[in-house]
Amino acid sequence: MATNTAGSFAADIEAYIADKTLPLARRQLVVYQFGDPLSLPEGRGTSYTATRYNRVPLPYATLAEGVPPIGQTMTIQQVTATCQQWGDKVTITDVAELTIKHPLFKKAIELVGLQLAETTERNTFNALMGGTQVNYVNQRGARASLVAGDVMNVTELNRAYAMLHTLGAPRYMGDEMTDTRLDADAGGAKASSNPRNMPHYTSVIHPLVAADLRQNATIQTAWSYSDINRLYNFELGEWNGVRFCFSNMVPTFTGVAAVQGTAGTAGALATGTYTIRLTASDTQNQYESQIYQLSNDISVTGPTGSISVAIPSTPSGYTWNVYVGSGSAATPVNLGLTTAGPSVGPLAGQATQLTGGQTVVITGLGVAQIPPAAPATGVTVYPNYIFGRGGYGQVMLKNAQFTYLKDADKSDPLNQLRVVGWKMFYGTLIQNQQFFMRIESTSSFNTTFG
Repeated sequence: MATNTAGSFAADIEAYIADKTLPLARRQLVVYQFGDPLSLPEGRGTSYTATRYNRVPLPYATLAEGVPPIGQTMTIQQVTATCQQWGDKVTITDVAELTIKHPLFKKAIELVGLQLAETTERNTFNALMGGTQVNYVNQRGARASLVAGDVMNVTELNRAYAMLHTLGAPRYMGDEMTDTRLDADAGGAKASSNPRNMPHYTSVIHPLVAADLRQNATIQTAWSYSDINRLYNFELGEWNGVRFCFSNMVPTFTGVAAVQGTAGTAGALATGTYTIRLTASDTQNQYESQIYQLSNDISVTGPTGSISVAIPSTPSGYTWNVYVGSGSAATPVNLGLTTAGPSVGPLAGQATQLTGGQTVVITGLGVAQIPPAAPATGVTVYPNYIFGRGGYGQVMLKNAQFTYLKDADKSDPLNQLRVVGWKMFYGTLIQNQQFFMRIESTSSFNTTFG
């Protein structure tokens, strides 16, 4: 008996693609907006300098009768930020627009809008890593000393608030006057029932660190008596005079075992001892999040010295950077030079954005750039930020501009290309190092399932 099966007519099946595209994973963008908005006029270069007049010292002793004081010298302190132009584009062919089901040009507009917002968030986090006030959980003293159990806790929050308050960091919703006179009964006899309207600092932390705080016994006990809804709703809110915000764009740093280099004679390195350190950047946010330990000393014979480095092939979704230090056990302060790096742009010829699974030859010292400090191998470290008002600002030279090129022109006479792009000219200014800090911790949680 002849049987007609579906497989016999597979060529006549019309494929179905849903009209609605699937949603993207969410990003919480919070840190860019906390910066004070600052403006740099056009025609005044790219540097923005802010000036602070420092306090004059208090008099040491009483006045002598009829003798004027020696007097004090006024001093100033200045901080500077450099605006840089950032931008990107998406190019679509006319054939793609004609043949693809979903509206590519419209989707490109949506995606570059997300890209711009996430770029400013990422850049702000990178700039704030230049903050000089850093605490390490359990007073470890350095990122490399943190161990798996060094999670965020109430003691660290107490320590951070007390330090910022002692330094005079202005709080949000308060501290408007430089010198604030407080009454003897300031604060009242009863705690506020609306703490978010009280003077407070603001913190941006990773969601995994928030989970550490939420399971802290002291915090859980307090909420179980006073605000059990926070336990139900996975809220953190206010604690110890700090208002918390979550962001899954907070950078992380994971320590990885060292990759060793091999000396050769295919470059221009001088005779000497060198070290290398690799870092790996995720291809989405471009954070240097995998930090390899410092290599052993590499003895190079010049003047044609070189270093061969086998780039790891895992994990996937990363590109690698190679830093070179000059001297025994020297911490690298330069990228390496290699022909395997980018061929265009400001980092052309530098050992950056290297694909995995290849051996690259470092031929010299490249641009000055310091890699992030490495945690202990296998340990992931989370920076957690606590801000006072006025800690940093966003200097805008030129607001974000979008371009939508759809029509034919001399460079595209047949109108075969559509281009969606954006650019902006700005920089992050650290206005006062004493007005913010970060706490570096590990977490008892991770994103590995199973």
